[in-house]
Amino acid sequence: MEWDRETLIQILIEEARNPRMRGRLDEADVTVSGGNPGCGDVVQIYLKGTGDGHGIAGVKFEGSGCNVSQAAASMLLQKVVDDGLTMDQVLHLRGEDMKQFVGESALATRPRCATLALSTLKEAVRQYRRKLRAEGKWQGPIDPHQER
Repeated sequence: MEWDRETLIQILIEEARNPRMRGRLDEADVTVSGGNPGCGDVVQIYLKGTGDGHGIAGVKFEGSGCNVSQAAASMLLQKVVDDGLTMDQVLHLRGEDMKQFVGESALATRPRCATLALSTLKEAVRQYRRKLRAEGKWQGPIDPHQER
């Protein structure tokens, strides 16, 4: 769904002020920090897997920065939870997929802010799979999109 600019701005401000997915996940298997040194945005993703290298049992974030980066983080993680996305589905997401949350204009003018959470979440998935591999619980690719 594409919103008009004013509605989109209000949605981003509200989500940044009251992010539904903000919080620490104490039982997380991995915690990954990502940042945008250009503007000071920081996102820390907490990821709990299902133990098989495929499923996501829980995901939350903490962070600080602009409304775009913080709202995008919360909205992305809400989609992961609501849609039950698998780790492979997360790794398949592209930066341009973030426009469904932040809009085309914000993605075009502030791409690093809009995609910070996505790149950090993808790294959390990779780290989780590396951890499983080290424990002998994962033999599949860490990221099938990078290992072609």
